[in-house]
Amino acid sequence: MSKLNWGIVSAGRIAALFCQDLAFSQNSHLYAVAARTQADADKFAKQYQIDNAYQGYQRLFDDPNVDIVYIATPHNFHFQQVYDALMAGKHVLCEKPMTVTYDECQILTTLAKSKGLLLMEALWTYFLPALRQAKLWLDEGRIGQLKHVKVDFGYPIPFNADGREYNPQLAGGCLLDMGIYPLAIADYFLTSDISNLYVQANVCETGVEDDVIMIGNSDDVMVSLATSFQCRLSNYAYLIGDKGYIVIPDAFRASECHLYHLDDLVDSFSDNRQSLGYHFEADEACRLIEQGQIESQIVTHNHSLLFQSQLARVKALI
Repeated sequence: MSKLNWGIVSAGRIAALFCQDLAFSQNSHLYAVAARTQADADKFAKQYQIDNAYQGYQRLFDDPNVDIVYIATPHNFHFQQVYDALMAGKHVLCEKPMTVTYDECQILTTLAKSKGLLLMEALWTYFLPALRQAKLWLDEGRIGQLKHVKVDFGYPIPFNADGREYNPQLAGGCLLDMGIYPLAIADYFLTSDISNLYVQANVCETGVEDDVIMIGNSDDVMVSLATSFQCRLSNYAYLIGDKGYIVIPDAFRASECHLYHLDDLVDSFSDNRQSLGYHFEADEACRLIEQGQIESQIVTHNHSLLFQSQLARVKALI
């Protein structure tokens, strides 16, 4: 399998983490980065040994040597940048949430299919071995009938009215920034959408939510989710059945999981990886492109549309 040339859209923190992990992907080559200023692009390119640095994103999209684009800008810029990349004939891996509305997501998935191009939401958690092991235990009946799913994800982010996280003009708020993780992780283990949704939230002075609790059910499974900018939550996922339970520490970046029967630990898994884990999604994108596939069966377009639907429902209840 030949290496694919990646074009990185953004020189920010998440883009840096992704580029750091591409060193663990045998099928990836860091070919170009684009930022708002040439200085930022040059600095980032030097740090991660990237061949080309561009001021402005369209120059990257127009480079005929770029095979796939990774987009890691603030949420509200995703739609236009994904659209422009697809129109330029590039495959796209876009950070979550892929858009800020259901309609935007639907436009992009339809466009990607019409162009015959891969479009995948960068939900790296779905590709982590520990999450997949937990799913295997669940499917094997190791905890019996699933009864509860509990997931939370939160880190304290100091209030800054002009910062991306708290700025409503930049699609701020903990729901889009962190809340997609509990929703997506829960969906990974559930067999149907969450219904009977109840939401309790705190709204800060800029008008965005900085703490959210979500409760509902998926058929006979009770679902409890939370996200926060106010404090560090446990960031664990719990899958609780009538015969045992599974614990996934730091579920959003999981490297291990543990299986209990009542109070007894009966099985454990650790992937012992050296990477952060972003390279798993990059490998999946490369594999799909090499095989001529335009949609992942792990993070499907329907997954992305479901997440947008869920986020909109929660927003409406805040």
